[in-house]
Amino acid sequence: MSRNESATPRPQLVNWDVAASTAASLTPAGPTMKPADIARAVQNMRELADASVGHVHAISRLDAARDLRDSELLIVDRASWSKANSQSFRTLMEPALDQLASSRPEALKSASLVLGGAVTGAQLGAILAFLSSKVLGQYDPFVPSRNGQGGRLMLVAPNIISVERELNVDPSDFRLWVCLHEQTHRVQFAAAPWLKDHMTGHIGELTSGLIDKADSLSERLGAAVKTIAAGRARARGEGTTADVPQQDMGVLSILQDPDDKARLSHLTAVMSLLEGHANVVMDGVDGSIVPSVKTIRRRFNARGKSRGPLEKVIRQLMGLDAKMRQYSDGSKFVRRVVSQTGMEGFNAVWESAAHLPTEREIHAPDEWIDRMSLRRG
Repeated sequence: MSRNESATPRPQLVNWDVAASTAASLTPAGPTMKPADIARAVQNMRELADASVGHVHAISRLDAARDLRDSELLIVDRASWSKANSQSFRTLMEPALDQLASSRPEALKSASLVLGGAVTGAQLGAILAFLSSKVLGQYDPFVPSRNGQGGRLMLVAPNIISVERELNVDPSDFRLWVCLHEQTHRVQFAAAPWLKDHMTGHIGELTSGLIDKADSLSERLGAAVKTIAAGRARARGEGTTADVPQQDMGVLSILQDPDDKARLSHLTAVMSLLEGHANVVMDGVDGSIVPSVKTIRRRFNARGKSRGPLEKVIRQLMGLDAKMRQYSDGSKFVRRVVSQTGMEGFNAVWESAAHLPTEREIHAPDEWIDRMSLRRG
């Protein structure tokens, strides 16, 4: 009897098919457009994404921008983005699940019985459905592209079109501005080919800790869905965002022990670096590249002030406000380092994992500069 025939099927901690189908069914519709207009918009985004690479190279001075053939560019709708992210979660979690199945099968069996893979999949799907209408673009380094071992850059066309209409800005200018940010992420992982495995390892360790707290995961995901429902009532005037305990905000609040916190701190620093660097590159353009860039920046930055109470609750719950702080903190780090060492000095960060800043250094960039001995004479 073969190994596969004798092996007992491993119970699913998360039913990924249910997660993807739930997200697709709950994803809100995008802007109404004629098929011909959709086709033109998609082609325009593809052309602008290609054009943005040269600008990323000129600003970042990363030679990796010259050849991105190992990864791929996808223009997707909201449902496709949700499905792709369910695949990413599965890719990141499966190694930890396999390890647990071989070393502690009784723990996985118990966790599966408590959680119910379908229930957890539905909860994850509901969260992805909400996020699918907010994300403009995303570089996913963890699921290999059809071109090789590089990742996938996804531009979420309905969301880009919705925001450019909301801001009443020039569509081509806005799309190029967005592409500058997203293509920078693609270039970062090409410049630091070790970064994918480095992040995968740390995320895997976090996932193992998360699985060890499987009962808490189910409870937190369930609470997330309930809080979204409660937020709808608050948005109707039956309560305020202050009713939601701040300490319960954020799905990652299940990670509480010191080792988990240390791993999360490291990943937070890395994400702050990546987002901050992409923002600096995005803001490195002037009117000669994006003619209406000043108007776009002003209106885009003012968007958050007009959010309703429901969206504010959900954004707090999902940690999206924390992500926006990553943009700000990381940008300040990059700008300070570049001002003191030049872009060439900053680019030392892509050479090895030992050069990555800590979370403390993100907030104190001079400490990173001193550690790297990068002071300009």
